[in-house]
Amino acid sequence: MPSPAVAEPKSLVPLCVDLDGTVIKTDLLWESLVRLLKHNALYLFAVPFWLLRGRAHLKAQIAGRVAFDVSSLPYNHALIEFLSAEQRRERTILLVTASDARLARLVAQHLRIFTDVLGSDGRTNLRGKNKAARLAELFGGRGFDYAGNSSVDLPVWEQARHAILVGSNSRLAARARKCADVSRVFEEPKSFFHVLVQTLRPHQWVKNLIVFVPLLTSHKLTQLPLFLDALVAFVAFSVCASAVYILNDLLDLEADRHHPNKRLRPFACGALPLSAGLAMFPLLLVVGGVLTFQLSWSFAVALGVYLLSTTSYSLRIKQVPLLDVFFLAGLYTIRLVAGHEAAGIEYSFWLLAFAMFIFLSLALVKRFVEVDAVCQQNGSDVKGRGYTAKDFGLIATLGTASGYLAVLVMALYVNSPEVRVLYRHPTMLLVICPLLLYWISRVWMLAHRGHMHEDPIVFALKDRVSYVVAALTLAVLWLATGH
Repeated sequence: MPSPAVAEPKSLVPLCVDLDGTVIKTDLLWESLVRLLKHNALYLFAVPFWLLRGRAHLKAQIAGRVAFDVSSLPYNHALIEFLSAEQRRERTILLVTASDARLARLVAQHLRIFTDVLGSDGRTNLRGKNKAARLAELFGGRGFDYAGNSSVDLPVWEQARHAILVGSNSRLAARARKCADVSRVFEEPKSFFHVLVQTLRPHQWVKNLIVFVPLLTSHKLTQLPLFLDALVAFVAFSVCASAVYILNDLLDLEADRHHPNKRLRPFACGALPLSAGLAMFPLLLVVGGVLTFQLSWSFAVALGVYLLSTTSYSLRIKQVPLLDVFFLAGLYTIRLVAGHEAAGIEYSFWLLAFAMFIFLSLALVKRFVEVDAVCQQNGSDVKGRGYTAKDFGLIATLGTASGYLAVLVMALYVNSPEVRVLYRHPTMLLVICPLLLYWISRVWMLAHRGHMHEDPIVFALKDRVSYVVAALTLAVLWLATGH
């Protein structure tokens, strides 16, 4: 072992650290691009022309047009703790990144652990071999340590004294060990399949079962051709809904990162690259479009209205108080309309009226829980929304009133001429009213106590009482038909 006097100078060679995927679990180029397109989608047509002049020019053009809060980025806290410890040893630590230097400096100013920043400058893309050459020129071969996360960093590790791997897989680690002395590895277990499924949110597809409701209420659920049409409609809505969820997550990154629960979403926490989301969104829409045109044009129009409405909601409407919940309720109702169009079922005034009120109540539950959670965290308002802590009472009042109006519509339906066509004992349907009153009241009571999931549909899927109420409701419907 060398003496401490000899080891100390060698251990304090400069430590150079990559930014994208290393210090942060995301990529500033894609972060800034998403923000740019959110500000003005027409910039999408300018991006190819900027790229023709090189990636460095592209990064500079985007960086000059965006601004965002770097404090909300998903940081690699384990690595930052290590870097802070090295800083306390008075070690020179440089942030060396292919991202535009202007954005990189914002991160460095926030963290306050870097001695200097080297980044792309609009002419040179400081990546791979360019980065390796720059560091070798500054510090000489084996004159620095380097922390990176991808195969692009291999040329840099070849010039480094020690390699530090961050979030790498076993294959990259093996390649890195062939060209450098790996001194430390920061690993984070990742399951791409799990993250992908989480991004698609298949549990939300339950909402699309609404397209089967017209078949159920018209007693045509057992007719195979109509059932298959509704099944195709269900899959088309599910695929398109996943595409919209991805778009919403991309556009709502900053707000999600300030939310106590949504900050754990794959894009917000950096578990899935933003580039993957930008690729998945159009791909899912194409798949949904192919399925859609297996059905009627009227169904295609209904799905198109759904896509336009939910995109409008993601871009702007969700920031407008009250209008946002009416839009959410409308999105549920559009699914009901699509179910009618897919199977060619005649519309029911009573079903549409009931759906309008019950869906509005559920949308208000969702917003009530979100406002409650965020306001308890910061005590004032909801970032990216138009609500404040003072709105609790109003939201609850509107939500319970809307839920009870849905029950009133159900009671009036029992006494209507239409009900006698479908049920031999229509009066029995009145039993459904107290069941619904109990379920709606319980949902709001749990929300008021802070025991409700932010999505009432997800809550219902995990709630035993909801299953009991649903089973009893189906039993009453079956008995009312005269079986």
